Amino acid sequence: MRESEEQAKSTAAARILERNRLIARVAIARKGGARVVFANGCFDILHVGHVRYLEAAKGCGDLLVVGVNGDEQVRRMKGEGRPFVPERERAETVAALRAVDYVTVFHEPTVTELLLALRPEVHAKGTDYTEDSVPERDVVRSFGGRVQIVGDPKDHSSTEMLKNVNREP
Repeated sequence: MRESEEQAKSTAAARILERNRLIARVAIARKGGARVVFANGCFDILHVGHVRYLEAAKGCGDLLVVGVNGDEQVRRMKGEGRPFVPERERAETVAALRAVDYVTVFHEPTVTELLLALRPEVHAKGTDYTEDSVPERDVVRSFGGRVQIVGDPKDHSSTEMLKNVNREP
């Protein structure tokens, strides 16, 4: 592997943090005046909808933290045979995006515990939600945060992409 490829890989991988390290980094950033934004998802096969969602989320603050669902949770949500890409690789791919500051993999069924630990000023969700339909909205509001719907219309999905790939010509 060329040196620049190795540097890029280590940079993305270095931005994937275990929860306690992430909490510490967020606290340091917040002391420096950073407004923290949290986004989450499976990110099984990265597509333009994901990129637009994360770029729009970053626009809501200074530091974008992304929670990536662990493999078992993706399997429960999406079914057997999913995820197609293992959690560590999905996390590294997301971490490589310019808009993303930190990534963490979470294994709980919801992001509630992670939200309570990080207490972001903004919890960004995609346009397949409304503010009132975000499951964690009350949790976010409980610590003074707000929910923000961001990104373009939900016209892209990994599941639909795969159906198209597998379709006979």
